[in-house]
Amino acid sequence: MAINEKILGSGMIEKIPGGDVILLKSEDLFNWAKASSLWPLTFGLACCAIEMIATGASHFDIDRFGSGVFRASPRQCDVMIIAGTICVKMEDSIKRLYAQMPEPKYVIAMGNCAISGGIFQYDTYSVVKGAEALGIPVDVFVAGCPPRPENLLHGIVKLQEKIQSKKEKAV
Repeated sequence: MAINEKILGSGMIEKIPGGDVILLKSEDLFNWAKASSLWPLTFGLACCAIEMIATGASHFDIDRFGSGVFRASPRQCDVMIIAGTICVKMEDSIKRLYAQMPEPKYVIAMGNCAISGGIFQYDTYSVVKGAEALGIPVDVFVAGCPPRPENLLHGIVKLQEKIQSKKEKAV
């Protein structure tokens, strides 16, 4: 039986010497499964969306991290990557899409505009000052203007680590 060395090295699995018996908690198994198959919602708002698309292309290969299945329906996604400037007119759409996502759901704010409104928040009425201003809980912030694909991959890895460290009851 082949066992992923990364999982064995994480300390959540114990292998009994001389056999193929593995001991682990069910919540650790479920958290590992959740973290290893994040399906992002294709939701690009501005220039950061180009970098998000590049992350899914062959050069950066987001599939290596189990997140390559971009979906257009929020009902099939568990992570929303808010990439770019959030305008006031998009506020209701973002909230509705977030509400339609099944639990557990996670949010990555990608780019300075999605984090704090960026350079466009000054002297304008039409830009929201970040995703948290909408009342949506953000799990990971990926800074940059726009952030490079490597930064988004780092953010996905941080989200996976956050999910695996959660102590949730198995459903």
